Amino acid sequence: PLATSFEGRHGSVRYWVKAELHRPWLLPVKLKKEFTVFEHIDINTPSLLSPQAGTKEKTLCCWLCTSGPISLSAKIERKGYTPGESIQIFAEIENCSSRMVVPKATIYQTQAFYAKGKMKEVRQLVANLRGESLSSGKTETWNGKQLKIPPVSPSILDCSIIRVEYSLMVYVDIPGAVDLFLNLPLVIGTIPLHPFGSRTSSVSSQGSMTMNWLGLTLPESLEAPPSYAEVVTEENRQSGLAPVAAFDDFQRALQGPLFAYIQEFRFLPPPLYSEIDPNPDQPTDEIPSCPS
Repeated sequence: PLATSFEGRHGSVRYWVKAELHRPWLLPVKLKKEFTVFEHIDINTPSLLSPQAGTKEKTLCCWLCTSGPISLSAKIERKGYTPGESIQIFAEIENCSSRMVVPKATIYQTQAFYAKGKMKEVRQLVANLRGESLSSGKTETWNGKQLKIPPVSPSILDCSIIRVEYSLMVYVDIPGAVDLFLNLPLVIGTIPLHPFGSRTSSVSSQGSMTMNWLGLTLPESLEAPPSYAEVVTEENRQSGLAPVAAFDDFQRALQGPLFAYIQEFRFLPPPLYSEIDPNPDQPTDEIPSCPS
């Protein structure tokens, strides 16, 4: 694949098209036009949607005195981002030393140039933020502290002579000592996060909740249905037949026995097979043929 167009301190990736017009007895006409190429990086791939996290600890020593440790843990939701997005940083910084420390976060761009077996690397600051100063025994928690990514060129990962990489450094600035830092790799892509990508887990969890009814099991032994006499008493059956006479005029108005038929069989039990069998004397091993 073609690498993304890039302008660096020690090298660049450029593309252009040339055209020449040759004419007899005249000088050729030449034209050169530059154009930009983007190697698309889709941050919706599973490897770029995985969270990035880490934990580090440092103990300060001054001559024979040893202070308590300084601990740092940080996490971001995913590895891939696009320019203009804000990275939500979740971090916890605990200062058990005797010094005043300051938590910070920075995005760095690293340019690596390869030529003739040698490599030259340049690191540039892209964006940064600063937390509150922590005195001895204090703890600070970042619950989604946001660091916005400015307009920068995408990552270049597949070029053999130029690489452009990004990283998020969450660190603790310790005066008079080496800082405690934690590097989380980043990939700056060109295809932004799909609107449903962040809701995949919530939708799947919701689906699992609504499908809990599938876990219901039937009872081991099934009870027989109640008899007709237990459901419909004789009093209810007689009350269902009573309105037949009261609706004689209505039956004639309808010019048909439909309403009376419904009232008459409202509480009657279903007929027995012997009551409707047209051939009761036919042997049971012979199957009667259906009329065409």
